[in-house]
Amino acid sequence: MRVGVLASGSGTILRAMLDRRVPVVVVLADRSCGALEIAAGAGIGAELVERTDFTADFDRVGYTKEVVAALERYEVDLVAIAGFGTILSGSFVEAYGSRAVNTHPALLPAFKGWHAVRDALAAGVKLTGCTVHLVTEDVDAGPILAQESVPVLADDTEATLHERIKEVERRLYPDVIERLVEEHRTGARP
Repeated sequence: MRVGVLASGSGTILRAMLDRRVPVVVVLADRSCGALEIAAGAGIGAELVERTDFTADFDRVGYTKEVVAALERYEVDLVAIAGFGTILSGSFVEAYGSRAVNTHPALLPAFKGWHAVRDALAAGVKLTGCTVHLVTEDVDAGPILAQESVPVLADDTEATLHERIKEVERRLYPDVIERLVEEHRTGARP
């Protein structure tokens, strides 16, 4: 199985996947970021599919076509979204359907969206966590593959809580990807 990773950040989840020998063949990013440097350093395809428009007129459909075309060039079987900052259009789901997985820093269905950690703190919850789920057209709404809770401490800031969630993500997400790769290899169904 050939795994493609979509990332926009420092690449800590990507690094965890590579440390576990997940068969990553390409990393695509929507902006210059550490994940591209990690991929290049590991001898993996690293492509910037740069998003330059952040206005309401952003051509999400056209941008998504560029991302899908890049993934297809690498013959990607499974897409792991690891902090990718651009929501893709429905054509991504059409192309990859149940072969695209995302990680989210909350216990879905609670706290969907980009500010999940901030929202959990604002709500005063005592427990949040990490969810790995399949990608659907509805953001953060796909079938859940795995979850793990993280306690919210009294002195937590958005940064401290997010870092503890990332520690879980760096273990849980590669676990799920490894399982999907193995199921593909053996022909097993989830």
